[in-house]
Amino acid sequence: MKILLTTTSFQDTPGSHHDLLASRGYEIVRERGPLSEARMLELAGGFDAFLCGDDAITRAVLEKSLPRLKVLAKYGIGLDKIDLASATELNIPVTFCPGVNHTTVAEHTFALLLALCRNLVEEANFVRNGQWKRITGHELHGKTIGIVGLGRIGKEVAKRAAAFGMTVLGYGNHWDESFALEHAVTRIADPDDLFRRCDVVSLHTMLTDRTRHLVNAQRLSLAKPGLLLVNCARGELVETAALLDALRSGHLGGYAADVMDEEPPPPDHPLLTAPRTVITPHIGSRTYENVVRQASMAVQNLINVLEGKPALAQANLL
Repeated sequence: MKILLTTTSFQDTPGSHHDLLASRGYEIVRERGPLSEARMLELAGGFDAFLCGDDAITRAVLEKSLPRLKVLAKYGIGLDKIDLASATELNIPVTFCPGVNHTTVAEHTFALLLALCRNLVEEANFVRNGQWKRITGHELHGKTIGIVGLGRIGKEVAKRAAAFGMTVLGYGNHWDESFALEHAVTRIADPDDLFRRCDVVSLHTMLTDRTRHLVNAQRLSLAKPGLLLVNCARGELVETAALLDALRSGHLGGYAADVMDEEPPPPDHPLLTAPRTVITPHIGSRTYENVVRQASMAVQNLINVLEGKPALAQANLL
């Protein structure tokens, strides 16, 4: 069996996942993803399985990969870079890793939020450069946070927000009423209302045709002046032009994100120099603890399908 491995955090992080993958004697070809559709098309056709991250897995890539490709094992939970409908139609199992990274991403969400509201990046850089310059920040205690998407990650963010003394509002299609009651999360039916009421909005929903540009000019215009927006989901949830306008005008108090609409971004991407932003390079799930968990699940999914066993989690149950 010949496996294409593209995820860099898998490759760069030591741990038992490497032993698990090596235990089956597969031939492993390593690439540094995320790979473009053009590069995937160059590689497609010569592999029994993809162990992939956020590579462009289009219908053209899938069609060229047949008849040899037997499984597409996603390292992670986001499936928006995979043409899942085409994979299902072509009878290619797509596995993924739900339930492994919620703690790590929730912690990173608060790292970004704290960096934003306490100006930590600017302050640390001032001191490093020999300047004892102090900026007045804001507390989280007593503020209202709106969580878009109350899945596993959103729930962990809600727990941490409550520990900070924040009022927690939630918006999303999938609602766990017992969790909401236990953790005092108020359900908001309309995202417009969420933006009107919140001091912080944190995005934790999947990217779909319906959620693309969920945060747009109209919705930002409804927000309280000084709203802090955090995005640890997908860059395309936010309309970049509208975001830039709101940041430059000062209406939006700040934007902290672990994702962008282009990854990696070109050097002239306007968000890289926008005011009041803190952006990290998609490392929300990249901890030593979580990489091993996530990679081990991805590898076990791959092994199971190749050996004719049920995957631990399959996105397109055939």
